[in-house]
Amino acid sequence: ATTITLTMVMMNVALSNLFGVGGGSLVARLMGAGRADEAKRASAFSVYGAVGIALLYSLLIGLFLDPVLRFLGASDATIGYARGYARIVIVIGSLPSILSLTLAHLLRNAGFSSKASIGLSGGGILNVALDPLFMFAIMPRGQEVVGAAVATALSNAIACGYLLYAYRKASKEAPLSMRPGEARRAERESVRAVFSVGVPSAVLTGLFDVASICVNIIAAAHNDLVLAGMGIVVKVERIPNAINVGLCQGMLPIVAYNYASGDHERMKKVINAARKTGLLIAALCILLFEVFAGQAARLFLSTSAGDVESALLTVGYAALFLRIRCAASPVQFINYHTSFCLQAMGNGKGTLLHAFVRELVFYIPFMFILDRLFGETGLAAALPVGEACGAAFALWLLHNWLKKKGRPAAAR
Repeated sequence: ATTITLTMVMMNVALSNLFGVGGGSLVARLMGAGRADEAKRASAFSVYGAVGIALLYSLLIGLFLDPVLRFLGASDATIGYARGYARIVIVIGSLPSILSLTLAHLLRNAGFSSKASIGLSGGGILNVALDPLFMFAIMPRGQEVVGAAVATALSNAIACGYLLYAYRKASKEAPLSMRPGEARRAERESVRAVFSVGVPSAVLTGLFDVASICVNIIAAAHNDLVLAGMGIVVKVERIPNAINVGLCQGMLPIVAYNYASGDHERMKKVINAARKTGLLIAALCILLFEVFAGQAARLFLSTSAGDVESALLTVGYAALFLRIRCAASPVQFINYHTSFCLQAMGNGKGTLLHAFVRELVFYIPFMFILDRLFGETGLAAALPVGEACGAAFALWLLHNWLKKKGRPAAAR
């Protein structure tokens, strides 16, 4: 059920990026340009925009839940579990999830990274703690999926409550606001700037979901064990990806502020420092996954109970796929890093172009081509090949943008 609904959950992230990344980047640039009053209005607009899009998403999923689940691969045997999970986590839980992610972006870009981290990481830790409690202690036998859904929704709601409190407190020290009047007074240019960066960021996350669906479809065409092995690898990969995205999110407000203030030398130093750090982390990930691929796969699947033979084959596939796909770590980071740099500078068109080229021109076509040529091994190899091509294109975009420099985006 969680695998089927993962795409729906990731849409929460995409929609939060629309106003969180778009609004947060603009707030940092407006602060750098010395326009604190407009930064307040832009932040308020982003908060209420996130609330509106979350309610709309919940309504649409609630109305078309079964067709969406069928499209995502739910069978007669799994749709009941997926439906119960989605009703709680998506239909009921999207508002606190999207709002908390948006608030965290705004706090981080206004200089309150620790508060944002406490809210999001605290929610994640609470979810891990509540999962077994609701799955095996509170809910009756056979309702484990519902228990996991309740634990996730409750954790998100608590995290949202903390972030709302932190945001209101931070608004006394920084140009942040959640007053409806401030939101209504946001300048048209600010609204346009939020969407010019937020839409590409949301589209990029949405394209990740499209790519994940394609991976699942191609893997399932081989057999269920290949699909299960690829599913394990995707979960393992989320750990280094989260670290690298976190590094880029920390870089974004500093780059945006210095870009808007005109201190391009300091901006370039920050960009280079983040790039070196991210590449070092990527190299360590390659080393760890090449050596401990089997052990990492076994963390997500027991080989000592149930159908042991199938479990061992699944772990074997997962270890093979992980050793191949981890080679993408450095170029994957370059893609993240460059995309965040373009967002920080307000280059929405470049960010959107990179997202489309990276996923639709390179990665997804390579999935089908390499799978056709080399089978499931080729499917795994599509990630490093596609990401390498995407990274080359991203660096070209960033080089051209930095060469142009021009006026700060917040002043346009």
